[in-house]
Amino acid sequence: MAKKDVFRVVTRATDGSLKIRDFHSAEMIFRTHSQVGIEDSSTDLDLRGMPIFRGLIGPIPEGKNIARYESHDVFEIMTKEWANAKPRRRRRGVREDAGDSESSQATLTVDFDPQQSEINE
Repeated sequence: MAKKDVFRVVTRATDGSLKIRDFHSAEMIFRTHSQVGIEDSSTDLDLRGMPIFRGLIGPIPEGKNIARYESHDVFEIMTKEWANAKPRRRRRGVREDAGDSESSQATLTVDFDPQQSEINE
């Protein structure tokens, strides 16, 4: 397993845009945030033992070697965007041919008699 060696902190700038800063050690984050605990329940084993900071949500896995921390407002907005995103629906079995539209619209009618247990076309 690869250990997370990049700490990404995502906050909101004064103009409303996202502000993303990458750190190569947690010591740089200690200058602006205080540690309140250690992650010990994550299903991503690489995150276990990583610091938890006051005022930040995380650690959240992002890629192979990035642990992401988000401010509360960024976490709330990103979660709402993720929840409201509509998944693209795939249409199966419907394919338009360039040929005659009547041939592509043909239907098959089948009569089924349970007494005969055969299909009559």
